[in-house]
Amino acid sequence: MRMSWAFVLLVFCSSLQAQQYPSKPVKVIIPYPPGSTPDIVGRTLSAKLQEALGQPFVVENRTGAGGNIGAEAVAKSPADGYTLLIGINGPAAINKFLYKNLGYDSDKDLLPVSLLASAPQMLVVSQEIKSIDLKSFLEYLRKNPGRLSYGSAGSGSASHLTMELLKSDAGVFIVHIPYRGFPPAVTDLLSGNIQTMFAIIPAVLPHVKSGRLRLIAVTTEKRFPLFPETPTVDEAGVPGYQSSGWYGLLVPAGTPKAIIALLNEEMKTISSSAAIKDQFGARGMQPLYMTPDAFGKLLRIEIKKWAEVIRASGVKSE
Repeated sequence: MRMSWAFVLLVFCSSLQAQQYPSKPVKVIIPYPPGSTPDIVGRTLSAKLQEALGQPFVVENRTGAGGNIGAEAVAKSPADGYTLLIGINGPAAINKFLYKNLGYDSDKDLLPVSLLASAPQMLVVSQEIKSIDLKSFLEYLRKNPGRLSYGSAGSGSASHLTMELLKSDAGVFIVHIPYRGFPPAVTDLLSGNIQTMFAIIPAVLPHVKSGRLRLIAVTTEKRFPLFPETPTVDEAGVPGYQSSGWYGLLVPAGTPKAIIALLNEEMKTISSSAAIKDQFGARGMQPLYMTPDAFGKLLRIEIKKWAEVIRASGVKSE
């Protein structure tokens, strides 16, 4: 009986806390610099949450170590709903396999609230590549292993791992050239020093539109609305392939379920907004909503998939 009353009291206190939440400013930590895509997503949603819940949602950029510094700060914060994390694939699912002595465990120290948005990686090739589609490009790679090279935004980055996944799934070999971010990689791709890469939409869209780079596939499960004529990697001949960049809201483990439910409900409303769809769509993103359980399932799938890619390829962080 004591346990039952203790449980009732816990539920009551949690519900009361949620009813009073938020009663002071909420800190939203973005582990990437101002102007980055996670920053744009985080600031947009923070403004909407502030409007809906009546308290300031204050953005703080804590950068470094592939997003680990910001994620660790949230993981070690009080579990009271007043410190939120805008997380992406890296610090939420991948980095635990890339970095030694990580200061937090994304499985145990963070809880999912909702997916916020998703964006494809674009497989682009330079004009010197005569292959007109992914199938013929992969056939060339199989016949000429190691002859071509691809760029990435850095060792262990999403653009790197996405190509390693393709190499594994398609049975091809192409040389990796890591860069420090997309700008120098795209510059070398345009000049012909490398021949291909997976890139986020903002990094290459102007060059695709101008015809200087050719888009041959996207990594989403379904065709991306911004490029309805471009097939997915799966459609183009690599069954089951999928690798999207995603952005999600997470909180410290132990945060009351009622607060998580409240934030999740707000995310559901925000993601269905026509203004958000237009704003994100213009940047090559789709606003998305998931329940905490569904987002947690996605995280487990992502963790398993990228752990296998990293082990098989021997990828290490820079």
